[in-house]
Amino acid sequence: MAVQPPAAPHFGGLWEAAVKATKHHLRRVIGDATLTFEEMSTLLSQIEACLNSRPLSALTDDPEDVTALTPGHLLIGAPLTALPEPSLSGVPPGRLSRWELLQQMRDHFWERWTKEYLQGLTARQKWRGAALRYKPGQLCVLLNENTPPSRWPLARIVEVHPGDDGLVRVVTVRTASSRFKRPITKLVLLPIESQEALDTT
Repeated sequence: MAVQPPAAPHFGGLWEAAVKATKHHLRRVIGDATLTFEEMSTLLSQIEACLNSRPLSALTDDPEDVTALTPGHLLIGAPLTALPEPSLSGVPPGRLSRWELLQQMRDHFWERWTKEYLQGLTARQKWRGAALRYKPGQLCVLLNENTPPSRWPLARIVEVHPGDDGLVRVVTVRTASSRFKRPITKLVLLPIESQEALDTT
């Protein structure tokens, strides 16, 4: 295995891309604020929890299971969770305590980073070739603007509804507590199978 030399972050591939994205959003979230060491350490720990809670792929092949493998499973053997707290993203910073200011920064980071992460998972191939094939049993993330940090609404596709042209634009999904229909534009498939496997079915 090749050693990554200093001043060559392009040798790092995916993990360096994740570091770059984190730094990009962190600079914009902190802005001109001055944080103490303890505040910066707290904020970075919360951001680390956000990053390590992201779903990577289905944890099992069981169609009844709506859990995903996360980096948290590799670190501590279980998914990382956070206590739900009210969002402070719309409150002026001058009215917040120092702790609330950190929570607001975390919320802003979460909002920016999740959009980028989910867009990276979904390669819309409308103009570049065959689209992804949606099949029952696939695990997906439901797009929702109001998801709190470290929470990912996961669901399994249980039924597809092709249109008159044979293309699937609507699916029925099942979460841990309910079952409903959603357009495919509100879903992001997790990479549970390679693209080649999807193309051959």
